[in-house]
Amino acid sequence: MNSAASMGETALTVTAAPAAEVAALEAVGGRTQAFVALTKPRIVLLVVITVGVGFLLGARGSAHPTTLLATLLGSALVAGGASALNMVWERDRDALMRRTRRRPIPSGRVAPGEAALFGAVLGAVGTLILLAFSGATAAAVAATTLALYVWVYTPLKPVTTLNTAIGAVPGALPPVIGWSAATGTLSMEGWTLFLIVFLWQFPHFLAIAWVYREDYARGGMKMLPCVDPTGRMSGRQSTLHALALVPVGLLPTVVGLAGMFYFAGALALGLYYLAASARFWADADDASARKLMGASFLYLPAVLLLLLLNPLPA
Repeated sequence: MNSAASMGETALTVTAAPAAEVAALEAVGGRTQAFVALTKPRIVLLVVITVGVGFLLGARGSAHPTTLLATLLGSALVAGGASALNMVWERDRDALMRRTRRRPIPSGRVAPGEAALFGAVLGAVGTLILLAFSGATAAAVAATTLALYVWVYTPLKPVTTLNTAIGAVPGALPPVIGWSAATGTLSMEGWTLFLIVFLWQFPHFLAIAWVYREDYARGGMKMLPCVDPTGRMSGRQSTLHALALVPVGLLPTVVGLAGMFYFAGALALGLYYLAASARFWADADDASARKLMGASFLYLPAVLLLLLLNPLPA
């Protein structure tokens, strides 16, 4: 009997050990996923893409792959750090909004202090990588991007509807990071890329803010659609910025960065984006806002692809 009992206890112990290990692994996996979520991976991906395009256009095929990879890595870390610090700032407001209340901090998966340290380390390491491999100019632009996003744009979101215009500046700087990493300069071509991304953001974010206007209002965010019940101001702002984007989108050809194939494609895409913005202005409803969102998701990747397909030699 004692032997049988011992064998039973041993079996239970053997069975329980793997279960405990699985639980421990799941806990580690959950924590890892939470920290990854702090970086806002989709935003990091967009940053990496725009940095990469800026770099490749600036390099004109002459840059070392190591410099490109270091630039992408450093930029990704800075972007991830900025996002984590942004979530620390907005943890109380995120807890009030349906679309953000499951984020790592309001859901209790990561403590604010942990997130702040994580974000600061990512930002610092990313900046140092850029300084070491991509040059002081690229590192300075990246550090400026982080500072504007975290300490200027984020605090202003519950204060003024102008936060979108202010936030569009750090949002448009990633291609400048790439350009300056490849060339060591802040030249007209790099700022042309900045202007395209800068103007693209207004219809994009105003459409998103319109669709989620009630949620933003619940969180105390001063987004334009939250104070624009008819949607006319939001539609007008979207249309004006999309209108300005049509000629600005053609500047890469004017400054010798891209050829006529790009010119034709950018013109068609700009008019398409303008039409979607104008429809949002005319209808001012969720359906037209979602169509504008879809147009924004098409415009920027397509323009960036055209730039890579039809660059002009230096």
